[in-house]
Amino acid sequence: MSEIITYTATVIGIEAHIIEVEADVSIGLGAFQIVGLPDHAIRESRERVTASLSNVAGGFPIRRVVVNLAPAGLSKGGTGFDLPIAIAILKADKRLPATSGENTLLVGELSLQGRIRPVAGILAMLMEAKKQGIKTCILPRENAPVAAIVPEMDIYIADTLKDIIDFYTEEKVLESYQDTLQDVLKQNLGHTNELDYADVKGHIQAKRALEIAAAGRHHILLIGPPGSGKSMLASRFPSILSPLSYDEILQVAKIYSLYYGFTTEDLQRITRPFRTPHHSVSGAGLVGGGSTPRAGEVSLAHHGVLFLDELAEYSRATLDLLRQPLEDKQITITRAKDSFVFPADFQLIAATNPCPCGYLGDADHECRCSVTQITRYRSRLSGPLLDRIDLQIEVPVISTDARQATTSFTSSKQMKEKVIQASQKQKDRYQNETLRNGLLKAKQIQNYCKLDKQSESLLQLAVSKLKLSGRGYDSILKVSRTIADLENSEAIQTEHLAEALQYRNLDRSLEF
Repeated sequence: MSEIITYTATVIGIEAHIIEVEADVSIGLGAFQIVGLPDHAIRESRERVTASLSNVAGGFPIRRVVVNLAPAGLSKGGTGFDLPIAIAILKADKRLPATSGENTLLVGELSLQGRIRPVAGILAMLMEAKKQGIKTCILPRENAPVAAIVPEMDIYIADTLKDIIDFYTEEKVLESYQDTLQDVLKQNLGHTNELDYADVKGHIQAKRALEIAAAGRHHILLIGPPGSGKSMLASRFPSILSPLSYDEILQVAKIYSLYYGFTTEDLQRITRPFRTPHHSVSGAGLVGGGSTPRAGEVSLAHHGVLFLDELAEYSRATLDLLRQPLEDKQITITRAKDSFVFPADFQLIAATNPCPCGYLGDADHECRCSVTQITRYRSRLSGPLLDRIDLQIEVPVISTDARQATTSFTSSKQMKEKVIQASQKQKDRYQNETLRNGLLKAKQIQNYCKLDKQSESLLQLAVSKLKLSGRGYDSILKVSRTIADLENSEAIQTEHLAEALQYRNLDRSLEF
């Protein structure tokens, strides 16, 4: 007897796993059992499958039916198992050829009348199916347009269970889904938001620091009093970032399709994510978690920007959860039975006031905070977290004359051109599409961030004066390398190092 198997997929965390659905119909009292660690939604599929087969396929077998979801040790969830379970039972009952659906991914929720409904996480499933060598899939009509962005997949649409039965018995042909969405996305890779740094008056040094951050993928902290323009500067940051590559679009879309109603219109407008969680966000909301872990803000900001405004208002425990993803570009959440790994390759932009009232160091306002209040306020930002932020820049309130200036300022387009040029130098240097200066490890820093004797003396003096940690030392070298790239210099010069030292505001001053 040939083995009765259909293929489907389940999503755990953010990654899909291919599941073999085995069915056996044998002599015995009428019974229907699903084994293989199904969740509650899959156990409920017994009722949906039974009703669907009764209504459109000549009835449910009045025998003992066992469905096994393999590998049996992997927890499985979701309503997308309805369709593959129904087809496996029909094959086991010899109503469909045993070879039906061979090397084909089947995903879909069944209504009681046999209509096929869409499911969440379809991109993750198809991307994993492609990795496993499965190149054909049968999907609900609503899922097909978004699924079409996965290249080299043959997509067929089924509206009802009867459509698939007729297809496997050669009574009809399923509709093949062909779309030009891949071409549309590739033509639209340069799409960015409409905010422009040309609208920001003054803040020349802050814009320079943001340009460096964008060019080298460095994390940055903006420090300044209320109303100085920190949020305004941060919100325009995506406008100078290099566009998403096609692979990055796929990865971002995969994450969002798991939790949101993701449409083709959403795909066509997709840009680098810019997430701005409120300072009341929980630890699970920020890095992910829950009884069944879901992606947090750090994962929703994957390949984009995480902007934390009023950084010192977040709880210290919540902020310290950022240490692992800032270093590893992923977050691991461990539960009693499983570990979940979520991607978290984001760029951090943070903004904070220098003290609780916000006016410490402001010439136009008197600070009303005591030393104790200021110390307590700053203590929410741990040293290890700040050490991971390469650029720390002061953003003062601009003068009235600067606000009224009519001269033109550097635009996002001009800044972006320099960022892309510097990024290309890094791609060529590291022979890597994604590696940037801000991501360099210790050995790479030694190889690519070499200094001449004069620069080395300056850096040693700075380390002694500022009492820099090893990570702070590396940060200055990485920022210096990015400044040299922006200036189209192959070697790091003393002026590049001197400029990098200016962006260690928290090390240079006792005040923010």
